[in-house]
Amino acid sequence: MHDVVIVGAGPVGMLLAGRLHRAGLDVVVLERRPEASPGSRAIGLHAPVLAALEASGVTERLLADALRVERGEARSRGRLLGEVRFDRLPTRFPFVATLPQSATEAVLAVDAPAVRRGVDVTAVRPEGGRARVFANGTDPLLARVAVVAAGVGSRGLVFRDHGVGVREYPDRYLMADLTAPGGPVAVVHLDDGGVLESFPLPGGRRRFVAWDAGDDDDPTARTERLRVALERRGESDAAAELASASAFRVRRAVASGLVHGGLVVIGDTAHEVSPIGGQGMNLGLLDAATLAPLVTEWVRTGRRPDSDLTRWERGRIASARTAARLAAMNTSLGRPLGPIGDALRRAALRVALGTPAGRVVAHAYAMGLDRAA
Repeated sequence: MHDVVIVGAGPVGMLLAGRLHRAGLDVVVLERRPEASPGSRAIGLHAPVLAALEASGVTERLLADALRVERGEARSRGRLLGEVRFDRLPTRFPFVATLPQSATEAVLAVDAPAVRRGVDVTAVRPEGGRARVFANGTDPLLARVAVVAAGVGSRGLVFRDHGVGVREYPDRYLMADLTAPGGPVAVVHLDDGGVLESFPLPGGRRRFVAWDAGDDDDPTARTERLRVALERRGESDAAAELASASAFRVRRAVASGLVHGGLVVIGDTAHEVSPIGGQGMNLGLLDAATLAPLVTEWVRTGRRPDSDLTRWERGRIASARTAARLAAMNTSLGRPLGPIGDALRRAALRVALGTPAGRVVAHAYAMGLDRAA
């Protein structure tokens, strides 16, 4: 029997695996992907995550290659509406650190055991105070604790059909990482055509995300729509480089329970929020960072810390609901509006970002409302 089996080798699973492995626990990590993905999905690490990982040395390693974004700008038709100043927040890390998700995973993997890749987990079942993990091509694994952190696609391993309510939003977005000027400043363009986000990455590149009015999923048509959105906001260099664009939709889901017997669910398996605002990965990383000491105690003493787990579960669900509400607000804010609605939105942003309320906006965007912050 193993101490802990973790399903999923993304950032959330690797952070938890590294923490538990450093504590001397017998940890097995199972991953369906035969190799780590080189792609860049989640790119921003917020202050509470950096603070939670500092003592272990992980934050120092992450910041070695990350870009520090200290402020953001809201613009409309080329004019500045206001700023979001992360550098004025009273926190140890007054910035958003950006780097590709593959780089984040590589840093977190340093402390973790080797991943068993190409393993397709088919079920995870609690057995009394323990859990059993079933996978194709291998005997079931018995663990004192099993943690599922394999993303949205693994929800069916632990929850019944429709066991977690999912809200589908009508919004669709286009995305590409491109070389573009702008320095370490995030820019959000808002006009009657909807939002175009421009977030800096290391190496002079930027992540562009645009609200998409089209429904033609042909790659050429999709790319052309993003090109038009870039050119319309004055991003001509990025538009000239653009060769392809990916698309994604927005969903919202928050599980009502995360712990059952020897089974724990964290990350996107437990809660799914809009990528607009960049809080999903951070939410999962805080799940893992705050769960690690509880699992360590659980394994070492042989007793499940029920009261502490209950407090952890309630706190993480509350944080996920807060993040989901903020993500929904961000999504709504970025939708196309008619002339009157667009004018009202611009006026509201000028007021919100030009007064002390702007600090509240920065605090919320930087995960300051998370229970673990």
